Amino acid sequence: RVLNYTMDKFKPPENCVNLHVPLVNAQIWGNLSNTARAQDARLQQILKLLSTGITAYARTLDGETVSTEQQDALALLCNAQFEIHCLRKSSIRHTLNPKLAGLCRTS
Repeated sequence: RVLNYTMDKFKPPENCVNLHVPLVNAQIWGNLSNTARAQDARLQQILKLLSTGITAYARTLDGETVSTEQQDALALLCNAQFEIHCLRKSSIRHTLNPKLAGLCRTS
């Protein structure tokens, strides 16, 4: 409950599309096993928490006096988010019927 309240306070800005957790295509989602769906739901939750944390941290920064350490911290957090996105795509691709796997973009 407290976590949901906190997450609502720090929703990523609409113009930061890379901070939003994309939904899986409905046709692909419908072909995933229950195990694959559960795993993806866990990864989605991790990505939402990480995006919220990145947004909260970014709001604490003063654009004119950002230290090297602050820049590095933000870069590391954003890279972790990117890696989780890649893991999510890869795990979905491996569970699909080989005929459908080609529909998944590699980037």
